[in-house]
Amino acid sequence: MENLFQSVNAFFAFIAPISDFLWDFPTNFKAWSQIPVLGQFPFAILLLVGVGIHFSIRTRFIQTMNVGKIVRIMLRRQSSNTGVSALASFMLGLAMRAGPGNIVGITGAISVGGPGALFWMWVAAFFGMATAFMESTLAQLFKERKHDEFVGGLPFYGRRVLGDRRIVGTFLSLVFIVYALFNVPPQTFNVFTAIGTIADTVTGTHLARQSTVYYAIAACLIVACSFIIMGGIRRVTAYTDVLVPIKAALFCLMSLVIILINLPLIPYFFHEVIVGAFAPHALFGGAIGTALAQGVKRGLMSNEAGQGTITMAAAIADNDHPCEQGFVQSLGVFFDTMVICTMTGFIVVMAHVWTGTVDGQAWESVRASKITVYLASVQTLVPASVAQAVKIVMCVCYGLFAFTTLLGMISFAEISANFISRSRAFITGIRVVGSLVFVPFGALTVLAGLELPNLWALSDLMNIVMVLLNVPIVLVGQRLVYKALAHYRATRGGPFVSEQIGVRTEYWTADQRNGIRQQAEAQKERVGS
Repeated sequence: MENLFQSVNAFFAFIAPISDFLWDFPTNFKAWSQIPVLGQFPFAILLLVGVGIHFSIRTRFIQTMNVGKIVRIMLRRQSSNTGVSALASFMLGLAMRAGPGNIVGITGAISVGGPGALFWMWVAAFFGMATAFMESTLAQLFKERKHDEFVGGLPFYGRRVLGDRRIVGTFLSLVFIVYALFNVPPQTFNVFTAIGTIADTVTGTHLARQSTVYYAIAACLIVACSFIIMGGIRRVTAYTDVLVPIKAALFCLMSLVIILINLPLIPYFFHEVIVGAFAPHALFGGAIGTALAQGVKRGLMSNEAGQGTITMAAAIADNDHPCEQGFVQSLGVFFDTMVICTMTGFIVVMAHVWTGTVDGQAWESVRASKITVYLASVQTLVPASVAQAVKIVMCVCYGLFAFTTLLGMISFAEISANFISRSRAFITGIRVVGSLVFVPFGALTVLAGLELPNLWALSDLMNIVMVLLNVPIVLVGQRLVYKALAHYRATRGGPFVSEQIGVRTEYWTADQRNGIRQQAEAQKERVGS
């Protein structure tokens, strides 16, 4: 079995260099890297920030919209029995956004770029909210009906925006399926890391990967995933509607308790973040570019704005106007970065465990394990008597972050696959491959004690591929979003028909809207009688 895993890892040996090249381009060229500040930014990050600023200006900073109005949209009852509610769509999107990267990713950004990276992460997220609005509105515009569900997302609007060529949508769907499924094994590994750390803490010993506990974790994880995934999107959203609020509330509540215990350190936190954004400590390179690059990259990768991934969640929602889902998913970026990621930032900066290191080389060895740095930060900030208990709670949060992201990845692969075929056998096949092939594969690599870095590099490569595919498509289709937004503002969210903005879609037609209105009225009559 170990030989099989090593063969798979060797097969993907060519991936890591390609991934590194694309992520670093053009900083890997001397002429570019010597440009002050700008030379530290790869093209992908400049692209995401640039379009975020562009969309913010063109939408008149849509991200500043009243939060109360967005919450009312999420809490409103569905106008039909098709699809899922706006709230369920928000939770499914947050299941993907609020993943392990919100803990280890932010810890890593601060470890490399210093506390100032957190400031630039906020800036990137602010502009990323506009990008999320654009791509999510496009997803709603071109969603399609499938029995009592909606399907849509990048493959669907990509096809329509790029000349209505089916081959375009098929290609985008295949790329996204590969992206989603190859992200499943790393999330499986993260679940094991969380539960394994809890087991080690409770038993007071380090359990071997081949121990009974790890086999039990593997069995439970595979059974739970297959049960939820095989039930389809509605079953997945039923569970994410519960798990996402639990993980977010538990993580934020525990983080707030830790912050309140260390209330005198709050001024220190803001001082380090603001000063570090423009004048980082020598330990973190001593240059603004490092903090800027780390903060922007991590902010954009964490909230996933511009990658096209959350468009699957945006498309399945039942909304009265396509812009409404744009508002909802934009709020998802805010909550992911400004709330959850900031909580991580508070703990890591306030603990400043790097203070004990004498030089950059010493800190380099300490920060190698991001989850270790985070847990060490937590234990530094709480009384010794409760440190172990707090560590367990935070590991529970980390495990839930990974588990819901895992569910989201397989579910989004299913939604995307609907573009290729909507046959029951094909969709069931995607569910089986995700839950009964990729999840067990990830579990077996853990039990075998293998890291398979080349396979994990594939998920990094697919992240940047998604950005390079999705952003140009959104730029081509942006005029439709601006027209839809103008309609929303002019009518205050009134009845929408796509022909009003110069395009015919499958769902937003006069006949569809009239049918939904009649269905809603009939439902009210039944309730009244």
